Amino acid sequence: MSQIIEKIARIEAEQARRKASDFLNKYNRGSKVHQKQLAFHKCLKRNRWVFGGNRSGKSECGAVEVVYMARGIHPYRENRKEGVSGWVVSLSRQVQRDVAQEKVLRYLAPGCIEQIVMSSGRADSPESGIIDFIVVRNAFGKLSKIGFKSCDQGREKFQGASLDFVWFDEEPPFDIYRECQMRVLDKEGDIFGTMTPLKGLTWVYDEIYLNSSASPEVWHEHMTWDDNPYLSKKEVAFLTASLSPDELAARKEGKFTALGGMVYPEFDENVHVIEPFNIPPEWQDNISIDPGLNNPLSAHWYAVDFDGNVYVVAEHFEAKRDVIYHAARIKEISSRLGWHVGSNGMLQALIDSAATQRTLAASKSVVDLFYENGILTNPRVNKDMFSGISTVKRYLKDGEGKAHLYIFKNCTNLIRELKSYWWGEQDAPIKRDDHALDELRYYLMTRPQNNRFEKEQKNEIALDKEKLIRKLRTSKLRF
Repeated sequence: MSQIIEKIARIEAEQARRKASDFLNKYNRGSKVHQKQLAFHKCLKRNRWVFGGNRSGKSECGAVEVVYMARGIHPYRENRKEGVSGWVVSLSRQVQRDVAQEKVLRYLAPGCIEQIVMSSGRADSPESGIIDFIVVRNAFGKLSKIGFKSCDQGREKFQGASLDFVWFDEEPPFDIYRECQMRVLDKEGDIFGTMTPLKGLTWVYDEIYLNSSASPEVWHEHMTWDDNPYLSKKEVAFLTASLSPDELAARKEGKFTALGGMVYPEFDENVHVIEPFNIPPEWQDNISIDPGLNNPLSAHWYAVDFDGNVYVVAEHFEAKRDVIYHAARIKEISSRLGWHVGSNGMLQALIDSAATQRTLAASKSVVDLFYENGILTNPRVNKDMFSGISTVKRYLKDGEGKAHLYIFKNCTNLIRELKSYWWGEQDAPIKRDDHALDELRYYLMTRPQNNRFEKEQKNEIALDKEKLIRKLRTSKLRF
């Protein structure tokens, strides 16, 4: 009997040991859940990136994604039964061993590993050496292969293979990224990256963060220290106090920084970009236009709720078109929105005052041409750059930290410009890609000062007047 009891005890001990070391089963389960890691895994786009601060949990979700795919147990995607082949790409062999390799081994159950082939070191102690590849048996009994690469090997070492996925742990050189795109092409595979943007405005900023090619398959997310529920708040506070603003933006929040800094650091996609909804007709306010013929013409439709919050609800943004084309598109979008017209039956809009000018090549101004095509434009706008920037900043975040500007997610060009507007020399923004931002300023500068944005100190007389008004309103309601 004692032998049976001892055997049961050994089995239970082994089960407890395996459960304690089954990090994949414990990943994002229990009382603490990293919501942005889950958002990454749930996203079905083929080119996904996490821009995260140090210790924000970004590499963790990259390693788990590799294991999900290799084992055929992805909880949010259709798993490939026949087994997959992918690469884990680090900046160097040493970084591979210390970061990505260590995390992949952490989440791979030993029982599913069929073979480990080493570049250096011993296969029975892979964590202390450099792994070349791991063969994994998936949930369907087939074999998957996880290869390890480093950017210091050069682009030539990334040629030839056909892959189902590539994970970049930190930012690779552009030529290696492009080569890896070719590796997943025939299998319609996935690329995903996890990185802290410490190198400034590199190719990742343009290609992924701004999505300059407007690819429907590109997705990104920011992870900050605040998103990681496993970090000590005391340690976060200590590190926050010790870093410069630029370092803090990159290392805590995973934000890109440039030498001059962002003009609108208040802009936060998670706060200011919202899903479109049907706005009440009473909220419709105005259209604002920054004209362009060779350059893009930018037009946005603005609505205001009863609390003074501004909503950017639609966008027209196109280059190399004439006024007749732009007027037709603006009327088409307005018709779709059910947008109001003036007493003369015409659409009305704000426009840059430069649109009143005539050139030697044209007998009519842009304002005249819009009028002939059914849109009455008002060129009397305040173009003061710094007052306008200050106004936009106040709408993005007031003195109490509250937002009063919300942008529908289909207004992609305005969102892109807000993210890519940087200070240049002589305390002026760099004059590039600012067409939507210009007409945003024109519009917001036409709006009256909203005292709700600022805490106003009221004297006793003003407070007594407010009490009297409230009493009068109450007495009217009773009758």
